[in-house]
Amino acid sequence: MKVLGIAGSPRKEGNTEILMRTALASAERFGAEVELLRAVDKNVKPCNGCLTCLKTGECVIKDDDMQEIYQKLQAADGIILGSPVYYFSVTAQMKVLIDRMFALYRDQTLANKIGGAIAVASRTGCICTLDFFNRFFAYHNMLVAGMGASGYASKKGDIMKDTRALRESEELGERLIFLIKSIKDSK
Repeated sequence: MKVLGIAGSPRKEGNTEILMRTALASAERFGAEVELLRAVDKNVKPCNGCLTCLKTGECVIKDDDMQEIYQKLQAADGIILGSPVYYFSVTAQMKVLIDRMFALYRDQTLANKIGGAIAVASRTGCICTLDFFNRFFAYHNMLVAGMGASGYASKKGDIMKDTRALRESEELGERLIFLIKSIKDSK
C-alpha cells in the first residue's frame, strides 16, 4: 500500500506539513509505504487549457516536474492533499497541481484510489478548502476518507496546540489505510 501526501503550502515545515506528516505517520503505522511531496519544491507550470489531454490522455507540457508527479499519483493507493487556506480555497501552488491533474481524468487514472484532505486556516475557510479537495476526489471517481482534517493556526508551528486537528490527521491516515485494505480484500 502506497500513500502519497502532497503539501500545498509555500511554507516549508509549516502547519499544513505538520498535519500532513501526522496523517502519513498514522498511515505508516498501519502498514503503508508513505511519501511526502512539497508543492513548493516542484517546478510545475500551469495548465495552458489546450485540452489535448482529453484526446490523448497525456499533458503536452513535458518540461517540468509534473511527469514525475503523475507517476507518483499513478503508483499511489491513497492520496492526501493538504493546503493552508488562501481566500477560502487552496494555495496557488496546490491549484496549479490540481489543474494539471486534469490530464488524468480521461483515462480515469485516479478512479477508486482513496483521497484524504487537510486544510489549515488562521480563522476561516477550512470547510471551503476541504470541500474543494473532496469535489476534486469525486470528479476523479476517487473514494473519500471522510470530510478530512482541519486545524487553526497562524504562526509556524502553532498547529501543535490544536489537539483536535492532530487527532483528526491521525484518524485520516488510519481511515485511508482501512479503506485501501477493504478494497484490496474485496478483490
